[in-house]
Amino acid sequence: MKIAFQMDPIESVDINADSSFRLAEEAQARGHRLFFYSPDKLAYEEGQITARGHDMTVRRVLGDHVDLGAERQVDLSEFDVVWLRQDPPFDMHYITSTHLLDRLAPGTLVVNDPFWVRNYPEKLLVLEFHDLTPPTTIARDLDTIKAFKHKHGDVILKPLYGNGGAGVFRLDANDRNLTSLHELFTGFSREPLIVQKFLPDVSNGDKRVILVDGVPVGAINRVPAAGETRSNMHVGGRPEKIGLSERDLEICAKIGPLLKEKGQVFVGIDVIGDYLTEINVTSPTGIQELERFDGINVAERIWQAIEAKRA
Repeated sequence: MKIAFQMDPIESVDINADSSFRLAEEAQARGHRLFFYSPDKLAYEEGQITARGHDMTVRRVLGDHVDLGAERQVDLSEFDVVWLRQDPPFDMHYITSTHLLDRLAPGTLVVNDPFWVRNYPEKLLVLEFHDLTPPTTIARDLDTIKAFKHKHGDVILKPLYGNGGAGVFRLDANDRNLTSLHELFTGFSREPLIVQKFLPDVSNGDKRVILVDGVPVGAINRVPAAGETRSNMHVGGRPEKIGLSERDLEICAKIGPLLKEKGQVFVGIDVIGDYLTEINVTSPTGIQELERFDGINVAERIWQAIEAKRA
């Protein structure tokens, strides 16, 4: 198949951690042809969805992991699969790219389905399963957020469309910074904030469970660094081997059918203790860590699911 990757610069990825690189590596091993372009090179041109990018070959060699051909323009409708893999923030640039990629259906398979990526971003899709999540409020109004904090005491405050642990604050019962943080966030953004009851179990780790076409294939545990609340690996969280608990399987059984129905082939959910906190569909990570810990080929399973859809 002809495979295009819409992603951030592949030249600068960590080949021992990046999930997009692993997906490209596995696709190449399966005989597929690869093409790379960055999101800002995507365009609508007189009825066609085009991109300016490069034919690509990857290899697992530190410092020399990718060869890119000369830049050329392509019609993305001529590709079998397009991967939507750029990192958030989930801003209007991101949203516009999902609208453009929508136009490739049904001839080209876009993974994950951009319509539902746009309508089910990470911190909003969990609202479909409020019985699985910790107490949560999404609001811009300060009085609403204050009332939630007064009720629950110890809370996590974060931007609704952030990623990688950026802008995440824990405000305990004695904290006096809520108003100042609200002023800070609302001063540069019109977006609401999300506030959740703090889960002490995060000290034991924030579990990332990977689902392929709605089915869980394994999990890794991300343990916060000393003195940190955030467990994201971007900010020093340590990945550890861990299995799937009965509660994890219960959560996956409830959300998996919806993910499959909406074309979300590769999804990473976050579970703290018994609670589902996020459903990551935009650019989930964790493939390489899970493969090392469990000795399974997660990328192969993802491609098998995609190849079956194309067949």
